[in-house]
This record gives sequence, structure tokens and C-alpha cells, in this order.
Amino acid sequence: MIGKKKLHVKILIIIGLICGAIWAAFPVIWMVLNSFKPNKDIFAWPPMIFSPNGSLDAYAAVFQNPEQIRFFINSYVIAACVVILTLVVAIFASYGFSRFNFPGKGIINTIIISVQAIPPVVLVIPYLSLVVSLKLYNTYGALILTYLVLTLPYAILMITGYFNTLPKDLDEAIMIDGGSRMRALWQVLVPVSIPGLVSVGMYTFMQAWNEYLFALTLTQTNDKRTVPIGINLLMGQHSYEWNQMMAISVLGSLPVFILFLFFQKYFLAGMTAGAVKN
Repeated sequence: MIGKKKLHVKILIIIGLICGAIWAAFPVIWMVLNSFKPNKDIFAWPPMIFSPNGSLDAYAAVFQNPEQIRFFINSYVIAACVVILTLVVAIFASYGFSRFNFPGKGIINTIIISVQAIPPVVLVIPYLSLVVSLKLYNTYGALILTYLVLTLPYAILMITGYFNTLPKDLDEAIMIDGGSRMRALWQVLVPVSIPGLVSVGMYTFMQAWNEYLFALTLTQTNDKRTVPIGINLLMGQHSYEWNQMMAISVLGSLPVFILFLFFQKYFLAGMTAGAVKN
């Protein structure tokens, strides 16, 4: 009787997980299917899963448009710079928080956590004013510096938590042999922390790649704008290029999908290990 009850529970759980997966995946699948349809078939009634007029015209239009290619280049450059700078700064900061006790450590930690709780929309006007004052408006630098402020708190908290799981004996063993703290950090702690760093890097890339509000506010010309803004620009005054919007959305989703596909093992390990403190 107990065995049957457990079997029923497992079946219900599996059914629930399948329904949840379908519910989560359906918008993505619908986006991909619509990217191959002409605009007139996207809102056809009854809805068509596959259009008899399907083609790659929307993708061809995206790749043949230099302006839209520029959106992708901008997103790659900005996201890559944000990931590199975030990881470098966060590694040094996290090492300090993990290995040293210093005055004000608790207050600084509180400030870092508090920054995470502030809605980004509240910061738009202050950042716009600051960027204009620094003459960085409509530049890569404006977005990179802004995204750094948004991604660093999470990165520092995650990497600090990961460093806390590593015994201090690793550092001390290097220093006993005559090595410096920098050597201990880069030759021992960083290689051991690859899962946590990959997890933080992927999260940072997704944040920078998908961000819309600051990319719209802090840039003016299309040669500095990113993929999310490029999708929005396809909404014309009198008509929307729905199939191109779907195509560029699919192409914009690929980098994150590929990253997760190849690094999911590190991503999951980093997300769990960094949450444990010895």
C-alpha cells in the first residue's frame, strides 16, 4: 500500500514537472516558430503552428541589415567587458572579505547587500546625470560602468561565499613556501574556484546582455545601442516587423543558451557551493 502511494506521488510529481516544462518552454518555441512565418500568418486565426509560407526571410533581413549587426557587436563588446571587469574586481574584493578582518567590514557588506535591494529604475536619473557630467553619454563606457555597479554586488557576495568554503590552509601553504598572497590567490584559489567564477560570469553576461532600461537611457545613436534596443526599434509607427523581431530575439537568445549548454555543470556547482559557509 505504501509502495503504491509512493508510486502515485512520483507520477504526480513527474506530470507536474512535465507541465511546468511545457509551460516554461512554450513561449520560446512559439517565438522560434513565428520567426519563420510571414507577418500575415503570425496572427492568423486559428493559430498555425507551421506556416505553409515559412521561410528564412526574417533572418536574411537581420543579417543583411548593418545596423542590426551593429547591435549584436555592441552587445558582445559591452557584455564581454562587463564580465571581465566584474570578475577581476570581485575576485580581489572577495579575497579581502574572505581572508581579512578589517574595520568597517560589516558595514561595507551591509552596503553591498543593500545595493542589491534598490530597484534599477530608481537609479536611472542619477546615473544619467552622472554620465552626462563625466561626458560619457552615448559611449560604451557609460553602459560598462553602469552595469558594473549592477553586477558587482552579486558577484562579490557569490565569490566571497565560494572562497569561504576553501580552507585558509591553501593560502598559508603557498606563503610558507615563500609565495605571496597574489600567488596564492591566482595560482590556488582562482583555479579551485572555477565553478563559482563560471557561475558568476554567466550571470553577469546575462545581466549585461539582456539589460534594456539603461541601454535605452544612456545611449542616443544606434551605433552604440544593444540588441534589446534593436528589437524595440523594429516597432514602427504604423506597422511592426513581427517576424524580424522574433528572428532577432532568437539570435539574441543563442549566446546565453550556448553558454548554459556548455557550462551548466559549472553553473549549477557554483550556485550551490557558494551558498555553503564553513
